Amino acid sequence: MTLPIKKILTLGLFVAFIFLLGGFGGVFFERFVLPELASYKVLSDHPFFKKTTERTTIINKTEQVVIREDDSVDSIISQPATAVVNIVTVFDQLDSKKKTPIIGGRQVETRTGVLLTNDGLIVTYTNEKPATEGVKYSVLLFDGKNYGARFEGFDTLTNLAYFHLEDSLTVPAIAFANSDDARTGKRLVAIGNSFSEYQNRIAIGALQNKNRILNLSGQSVSSSEKWEGVFEMDLDNAKDFVGGPVIGYNGEMQGIIGLFPYNNDVVKFIIPANVVKSSYQRVVAGTLDKRVSLGVYYLPLTKAFALSQGIDRDRGALVFSPGGETGLAVLANSAGAQAGLRAGDIIIAVNKKEINLDNPLPALLSTLSKGDRAELLVIREGKEITVSVQF
Repeated sequence: MTLPIKKILTLGLFVAFIFLLGGFGGVFFERFVLPELASYKVLSDHPFFKKTTERTTIINKTEQVVIREDDSVDSIISQPATAVVNIVTVFDQLDSKKKTPIIGGRQVETRTGVLLTNDGLIVTYTNEKPATEGVKYSVLLFDGKNYGARFEGFDTLTNLAYFHLEDSLTVPAIAFANSDDARTGKRLVAIGNSFSEYQNRIAIGALQNKNRILNLSGQSVSSSEKWEGVFEMDLDNAKDFVGGPVIGYNGEMQGIIGLFPYNNDVVKFIIPANVVKSSYQRVVAGTLDKRVSLGVYYLPLTKAFALSQGIDRDRGALVFSPGGETGLAVLANSAGAQAGLRAGDIIIAVNKKEINLDNPLPALLSTLSKGDRAELLVIREGKEITVSVQF
């Protein structure tokens, strides 16, 4: 008797379902259950399970995560850049010696400056004291506005000049880094703004060297009245950045850019932030004119110099002139001359603080003020003597 077609179809679908379910079950059992059972030491040595594991391929999936680094330093300098200003000097009289452009019949000089305080104190670098007569100072700010400014003071030790906005307003101020923590290789961004319009220029580099014997005198011998010890950074077109800040990647200022001419070339450097901070604190306290003057020229002693000259000491300040004359090594009527310092003396300590590459003679003298007395420990003709200096 022939089965009805409906029953045949139902039976066929049932059989197909059983095979399908069995297939999935077999795959599941082979891929997951058998490998799990084969992992047990009791069963792993059985031939059946050995063949099972040989037929099993375990695929490890690795996901690649791509982290994109922003190739712009805009986020780093966005805040400190607002504290960078353009100082415009307009001279009343034409001077053929000045290499400055003539705009509207007047000579105009522009340079970069940095806002140090929210009430408008500005610092810049210059190798000579800015003029106080026959000039007008204006400052261009990041918001496009300009304000009059007055000359506030010049620090002869660091060659830093200070100005103050004449208007009473609140402005952004730069954040100081602790430059004592700076290490060679640290990534830096220099900012300059010395164009006829407000326009920041940046340069990216690294702290290449701590030059601990570079003296800001700009001469072949060091001056006790000029700062000694700077940072160095490879910087093209350094003149466009003079007076501007160098920013670390944390957004804090590591120093101020300066340069001076030397032997038909220019020496470019960075005055460390801690030196700038100490200088501007004197401005705020009104004690810039209280800097002491020892009045000596010297050579900082280093290991190489000591070996080359047969000197048995590699730290200190050797009072020096190329011809060996005391009159050229010690300025007449200076505090050093009145104390009896001579060419060939090696000053090794100021008030019992040793002179070394980290604490050069100008740095130790910078802690003193006019009216102070200092005791200098000096080596003269192989003997240690104490020289008292009244400033």
